[in-house]
Amino acid sequence: MAAEGAILLVFVLLALAAPLVLYVLVRDERKRDAETVADREAAERAARRDTRER
Repeated sequence: MAAEGAILLVFVLLALAAPLVLYVLVRDERKRDAETVADREAAERAARRDTRER
């Protein structure tokens, strides 16, 4: 009976921790990407360069 309780406890802890870990990872990724976001003009120039190369 103790083994089932331990397995249940581990499952509940993982179920609670997984969304929090994912939230932190996504928040960090968004913060990191915010530093490299191009403005509209730079994005349009890059898109035009891509079409010329093809």
